[in-house]
Amino acid sequence: MSDLYAQLVRSRPGGLLARQVGLPRPAALERHRPGDPVIRGRVLLGGAPGAQLLEPIAATLGQAGCELASESEEQLRELLAKARLDATIYNPQAPGKQRLKALVYDATGIAGCEQLAAVHAFFHGSVRQLDTCGRVIVLGREPERCESVAQHVAQRALEGFTRSLGKEVGRGATVQLVLVSPGGEHALASTLRFLLSPRSAYVSGQVIHVASPALASGELDWERPFAGRTALVTGASRGIGAAIAQTLAQEGAHVVGLDVPALSMELAGLVERLGGEAIELDITATDAPERLAARFSEGLDVLVHNAGVTRDRTIAKMPTERWSALMEINLCSQERIDEALLDAGALREHGRIVCVSSMSGIAGNAGQTNYATSKAGAIGRVQALAPVLAERGVTINAVAPGFIETQMTAAMPIAIREAGRRMSSLRQGGEPVDVAETIAWLAHPASGGITGNVVRVCGQNLLGA
Repeated sequence: MSDLYAQLVRSRPGGLLARQVGLPRPAALERHRPGDPVIRGRVLLGGAPGAQLLEPIAATLGQAGCELASESEEQLRELLAKARLDATIYNPQAPGKQRLKALVYDATGIAGCEQLAAVHAFFHGSVRQLDTCGRVIVLGREPERCESVAQHVAQRALEGFTRSLGKEVGRGATVQLVLVSPGGEHALASTLRFLLSPRSAYVSGQVIHVASPALASGELDWERPFAGRTALVTGASRGIGAAIAQTLAQEGAHVVGLDVPALSMELAGLVERLGGEAIELDITATDAPERLAARFSEGLDVLVHNAGVTRDRTIAKMPTERWSALMEINLCSQERIDEALLDAGALREHGRIVCVSSMSGIAGNAGQTNYATSKAGAIGRVQALAPVLAERGVTINAVAPGFIETQMTAAMPIAIREAGRRMSSLRQGGEPVDVAETIAWLAHPASGGITGNVVRVCGQNLLGA
């Protein structure tokens, strides 16, 4: 469903009225199209004294074809010489405005509260040059792994900075914090590429943890990273599920879409367009896990648990069967399917599991105690299984969508729908492709250092995010 309000305030007369009245004016978000570069525009790279990640960051950005700039010509040239790259040198004192598409700042060297002044010094002037739909990425260390209390405090402070900056930048820009464990510097490429690109259009205010990958990803085709890989997407026939299937297929995956027999026509049409195959199956059926284990006995690379339903009612008015039916679909069936596939050894090395949770599972929602319970449970599964699966080289993560423009949200009363759209830093709803692109990043062969993460695809929801 189109956002008529956003269309109005983006027009010239509507924009003038919005400014006079003080109404929010959501920017038209840039989204990825096949063949697009990672980012269009200059990327300013900076770091605090003692920064530890500048070299791998510069190498990754250069290999991605980014136009790099830095306030320190000498430091940048040294980094680029090691990576055999070229870049423009950014001069903040130059006359006129130098627009920047992204700001990337290495804060790993900050070891005390006084040193946080370096963060202010870098962003105080440069953030004013950030272009529409720009990107800000701050990289730090996990506070729990810091060697001193002072360092722990300073690194933890970065979260408050990035979440607040995400609510200040406006004009469709996004801000993220990436916490890198020792060894994680070798697994930054997929995360930096995703967060810089329009693929992350509706992801903002997030804290992402990157660790040392259990297995090396090897050589990759960044345009078709899933070539030769098989992906199973449950609930694939429509909405977010269809977008996930399409995105994975565009990037080379052989997609197997699964949905209930009642949606067989829609499912068949989707997989035919994608050159994939369909499985008509009720995932709550007693034999469903065994049937899937048998189907993928030769190996499965990506498993996306997207199937889910809502059965809204307040707890006082919710009959037992309404609670139980939803829990079976949204949570219990996932547990059984994962167990069957893992016991059968069906998930290959570099296997990826991605669960679709929800902002309701984080912030709660009136009338959705059953739904929120199931989605919070999905997050619990990710957090509990991540260290166990890491021993097999398998990652598991979750996405938590906020207000996404689907058939379900289109049916909402207009007041609730408008509130859902505006209650985020981006002041608009997301699209199914925003969830799909985030899942493709988490499922990427180069994302082996990302596990146990819960990434909110909510435009930095102003409540609970």
